[in-house]
Parts: sequence; structure tokens; C-alpha cells
Amino acid sequence: MTTAGTGRFGAILDRIEKETAALDERGRPADYIPLLAGADPRRFGMAVAEPDGTVYGVGDWRQPFSTQSITKVFALTLALSLDGERIWHGVGREPSGNPFNSLVQLEYENGIPRNPFINAGALVVTDRLQTLTGDAAGLIRELLRTESGNPAIDFEPAIAASEAARGDRNAALAHFMASYGNIANPVPDLLAAYFQQCSITASCADLALAAGFLARQGVRADGSALLTRSQAKQINAVMLTCGTYDAAGEFAYRVGLPGKSGVGGGIIAVVPGVCTLCVWSPGLDQRGNSVAGVAALDRFTTLTGLSIF
Repeated sequence: MTTAGTGRFGAILDRIEKETAALDERGRPADYIPLLAGADPRRFGMAVAEPDGTVYGVGDWRQPFSTQSITKVFALTLALSLDGERIWHGVGREPSGNPFNSLVQLEYENGIPRNPFINAGALVVTDRLQTLTGDAAGLIRELLRTESGNPAIDFEPAIAASEAARGDRNAALAHFMASYGNIANPVPDLLAAYFQQCSITASCADLALAAGFLARQGVRADGSALLTRSQAKQINAVMLTCGTYDAAGEFAYRVGLPGKSGVGGGIIAVVPGVCTLCVWSPGLDQRGNSVAGVAALDRFTTLTGLSIF
């Protein structure tokens, strides 16, 4: 069921849209990915999905955008569901305190990245998923399609190619971890899968619905179990502490929800047992998070009183 501007959250979303439109500072799009650099930072969309599949939205909530690092949540979900605790042998669960593409910590931590949401950690997760399934990116796309109910969700080859052309830092991360035995697949194959994964496009409505299992304690849209209750808790916990790069503390302080951002301007967030959210606005702050998106989620938890605290 879909709606806009009505129901439980409609009036609140309308208010947030108006307040967000008045923001003076909107940030800048991700200019290191040429195809994202020209995005209009004034664009804004927001969706809220309830556990029963009812979804509310405002603005550009149906506009597909580049999901980028938001897909790391779904990659981790699949790896955890297929491989259990083994995934944590190669990646930690601690905040990094460094930019998402930093190499700094890898050397003195023996090639084990701090968490699965920085680029190094996401490469480890995708590598493991590729080993388990042979098609990590395809499996992530299928999960998004199934949980959102939108079979049109797909890769954007031009964005994947654009990222590959500027992919030296990710290649360095992968090769460095491979030197410690923490990457199993050939690095070029891993990078191709990772760039393809990050190129998936989806809308706020799609992503709010697709992340619904995190509000339902691991239960999929069809009622079957994707994760155990404990595993869903674990993913939400890592999203809270690590999901917004080196601004996770500020995000927890302002928003008070598990969240995961992407440099395409999207952020997903979870109110366990109540709803999932996705907001999109392409202008980013210096840490790679949507300026308007963080402000909108801040207003949502303030106006509704819904947070985990």
C-alpha cells in the first residue's frame, strides 16, 4: 500500500519537506564520481514504510537515485544470513574514526578493517558473498527487488564504469588486504562486483520498504525469516555506531536511529518495530552524508519522539 501526504506520517513528512526546503546550506554532490557530480542539491525525497508495507512519502520519494554505500547493509545482511558469525573473522564492528576510504588503520591492524560499512570492510563482505554465491551484486539486487516489490531496480552500468575509472583507492585497499590473506577472490573480479553493487539505483520508497526486515526483527516482507532476531539487532547496532562514516557519533546524537548513508545522497534509518525510513538529497557534507537528509531525519525523530533512546 502506498500513499503520499496522508495517514499516520503524512502531515509530519509535509512539514519536514517545507522546513528542509528552507535550509540555507545544502552541501555539494559527490564530485569524485563524475556522473553524480551534476546532481541538484535542492532535490529532496523522503519515505517512511511501516512493517505491514504501507509507505508514505513526499517530494522526490519515487525518484531512483544511486544507492552507493547503502547497499553495504544488504550485502552484510546476506553474508550474515548465509555464513553466520564467520563474516566477523575478517572484519570488525568498531567505528573507524577515519574517512570511509581511508587506508590508515589497515596496516597496524593486520589487514582487518574496522567495520563493514567503510570501503575496506565492505570489500571484505562482498568478497565473502562472492565466494559463497558467485554473484554478490546480483544477489543484492534480487534482495532489493523482492523486499521492495519493485522488479525494475537495477544496476546503472555508466555509474559502475565511472567508479571503476576512479577506483584506484579501492583497488589499493583490496590489494593491501589480499596481502594479509583477507581477500579470497582475484582483486579485479572483486572490484567489478563491488562497483556493480554500488551502482544499483532505487528510490526512497524502494529502500524504505526493502529495509523493512530490520524493523521486523529479521522477518521478510513475505513473512519468512531472513535473519534471526539477534542478527537483525546486530546489524542495527553496527548501523548506529558505524553507518555514517566518521560522523556516526554526531548522527546518533542528532537522529538517534540506526542509519546508513551513501554518497549518492541517500540515507536509510530504522525504528525497530515501528518503521523504516529513507531520505534522499544529493548535497553532501564533508564526511559524505546528505546535509538535508540528516536534517530531515533529525526533525522526524524530534517531531515524532521515535528514536531508540
